[in-house]
This record gives sequence, structure tokens and C-alpha cells, in this order.
Amino acid sequence: MTTRILAFSFLLLVPGTISLGQPKEQPQNKLIQFHMAIIRKGPNWSAEKTEETQKIREQHVGYAMSLLSSGKLVAAGPFSDDAGILGIFIFRATNAEEAKSWADADPAVKAGLHMNEMHPWWSQDVFGKAATPMKLETVYFGFLKRGPNRKEGDAKTPEVQELQKAHIANINRLAETKKLVVAGPFGDDGDFRGIFVFRVGSLKEAEELAATDPMIKIDRLRLELHPWNVPNGIIP
Repeated sequence: MTTRILAFSFLLLVPGTISLGQPKEQPQNKLIQFHMAIIRKGPNWSAEKTEETQKIREQHVGYAMSLLSSGKLVAAGPFSDDAGILGIFIFRATNAEEAKSWADADPAVKAGLHMNEMHPWWSQDVFGKAATPMKLETVYFGFLKRGPNRKEGDAKTPEVQELQKAHIANINRLAETKKLVVAGPFGDDGDFRGIFVFRVGSLKEAEELAATDPMIKIDRLRLELHPWNVPNGIIP
């Protein structure tokens, strides 16, 4: 199910944070660049649980755990729906090439079960360590995508700027409830514009919270939500 929402750019949210914009224009936000791997089905993908695929998936999990332990990976986990995207890795790397080399060293990628779509992504650095013993929690990860009513240059119009103020106020309100826990912009200029992550009890509740955005009817961005299973302690 898809919910529509408008936003221009985002940062990792903590209560009281209201300033949004392009990272390079707002150094006071202390945004840093991470690198996100969107994990998709690879050319050799198979949902069948054979001895070989099970072995590769175990190696994939072990590799992810080693990257989390080393600090190279700050967040990781699978989506539990079947919408074509398998999961997310978020890397702390010095550059895109380093992040891609780590992502492509995944045994599941080498075997062709997975393939990575890499994006630079900005946020504040507030990710925690996975709790021990590890236990997964379900949060709701939303891709903010370019909508049909997003026009080049319209962000400078008085109408859109006023609506943006209301939009930002709503983001802060949601952050203060501790239900919207992560938001941040992609650093490239593709169809993916940013992300929202909600810590709520259901996908429906996440959709309802997203629908409170004053800009939703403008349809400049659309939000595609997925249940995301991540280790406890990683997401603030």
C-alpha cells in the first residue's frame, strides 16, 4: 500500500529539530554522509530453500553481523513484505567506492541472489549499537519518491514555501511523539528523495501518521512503506 507525502529534504529527527534543507547549505545540522545499499533480488534469485541457498543466506547474515560489529555498517535488516526490495544496508564509509566494495563483498551478492542499488544518504550520526543478546524489532521504513506534481523550481514559489513551513512543523510534531524516528535525504538526484522510519504498532498507523502531512494533497512526493526488521538498539 502506498501513501503520498510531500517533503523537500530531511534529516535524522530528534525532538526539537526543525531545520530542513540541502545538507551542504546547513552545516549547523551536523549531517554526515552515509551510503545506503537498497538490496534487490539478483539474477540468480530463488525463494526456494535448498541446501545451497540456505548456506548462502547464513553467510549473508554472518557477513552483515561482522560489518555491524566493525562499525562499517550502522544499520541493516530485511523487509518482511514481498515488494521486490529485500532489505537495507547503511554504511559508514569514507566514499562511495568503499561502501560499494563492502556491499558487493556480501556472499549473497557474489552468488547472484542479491544485487545492490547504492545511494549517498545524509543524516545526523545517532545510530546505536545492537543490543546483546540480539533481538529484532519491526519498524516501518518509507521511501520518499518523486511525485507527479514535483516541478523544477517550484520550491521557490511563495505558495510552496508557506506549505513547506507547515510540513516541517508536522515533521517536528511527529518526531516529538517519538513515532517518526528517522528521516533523511538522499544525496543524488534520482526518484528516491529521502526516507522516513516510523516506530509504531502497524503499517496502517504509519500510513495514518504520514497522511497528517499538510502537503500530502500536493503529491510532490509519494511514500512507499515497508516493515523493516532491525536489531534492537540500532534505531534511536
